[in-house]
Amino acid sequence: MTILLLLVPISLLLLGAAIAAFAWAVRAGQFDDLDTPALEVLIDETPAPDDDGG
Repeated sequence: MTILLLLVPISLLLLGAAIAAFAWAVRAGQFDDLDTPALEVLIDETPAPDDDGG
């Protein structure tokens, strides 16, 4: 039962660290645009060479 005297404060510290990390990520703009990074993989940066057939 005395282990709770140690585990409860540790869990509260970890919870505070998680909330602080989430607040930092929101303020830093990590969640501003969630769609574009996934679509950037599909964009061709170099155009395909023209094939005129001749």
